[in-house]
Amino acid sequence: MKSDRPNPSDKSQNTLRHRNLIRSASLLMVCALMLSGCNAEHGIFGPAGPVAQEQQDLFLFILFWMLVVSLPLFIALPVILYRYRHGARSSAYLPKWSFSRSLEVLVWGLPAVVVVILSWELWRATYDLDPYKPIASSERPLEIDVVGLDWKWLFIYPEEGIASVNLLVVPVDRPIRFRLTSGTVLQSFMIPRLGGQIYAMPGMVTELNLLAAEPGDYRGLNTQYNGDGFARQKFTARVTSQAMYDDWISGLKQTSPALDPQVLEELTQQNVPDDPMTFGSVTVTDPFVGFANAQSHRHPPASPHHTVRKEAP
Repeated sequence: MKSDRPNPSDKSQNTLRHRNLIRSASLLMVCALMLSGCNAEHGIFGPAGPVAQEQQDLFLFILFWMLVVSLPLFIALPVILYRYRHGARSSAYLPKWSFSRSLEVLVWGLPAVVVVILSWELWRATYDLDPYKPIASSERPLEIDVVGLDWKWLFIYPEEGIASVNLLVVPVDRPIRFRLTSGTVLQSFMIPRLGGQIYAMPGMVTELNLLAAEPGDYRGLNTQYNGDGFARQKFTARVTSQAMYDDWISGLKQTSPALDPQVLEELTQQNVPDDPMTFGSVTVTDPFVGFANAQSHRHPPASPHHTVRKEAP
């Protein structure tokens, strides 16, 4: 006699399906939240310069070829699970099957081709995206020295004789040559929409070459954890026309105070400025070289007689 009572095993299978569905939905939500940080307004998917554009192209190129391998797997997995599920009647039973030449070629050959293609492209991009490589342009590069402090960024314009804190102003369509160091611990300098990410290290000098092709305000930040104020160590990268840039320089020289030794000492203290700071002149003798050669970030020497341990080529 057939019982109308539900099978306990069926109930447990339904519960397991519900749990798997909840886990899958949760995973999709986590992925969506992670990708939401890559928006075009501040992230890498809104390139505003040639370096950022090439980095985005490289990312999409790698993503495409990774999908060539992973997408068939994600498609085949549920198909196989459904076709060979417990209780299926249409599945072929092949107890003596042990080898398939076509399957072996597919499983090993396709990934090998993908590895070769990615290796070649990454080798090419590593050379083309070398941060020390100058950007080809008829314009002379703008020299800017960058010092990472706790928890702020000091920008020094050696040719103009001015400086700023947490505000970077550059003209559009002109190459920018950054020299970077740190007056404290290791930091990481990045302007996502202009491209590049490079470390600023105490006692050393690194270099980054960028170009902004579109006017606007872009977010810059430190991506290397360095203490309590790390999350707020951000700055504005403002891209303007050459005329507006010249006016900004002239205005600073007329109205902004000087960057003197006392102000420089205050900048080395651990704090986050409420607003950007500007300086119409620099009375400290080559502060960038002083920070780059400093053995202790608490007392950065300002003497020009020190030599930088690692100079950009």
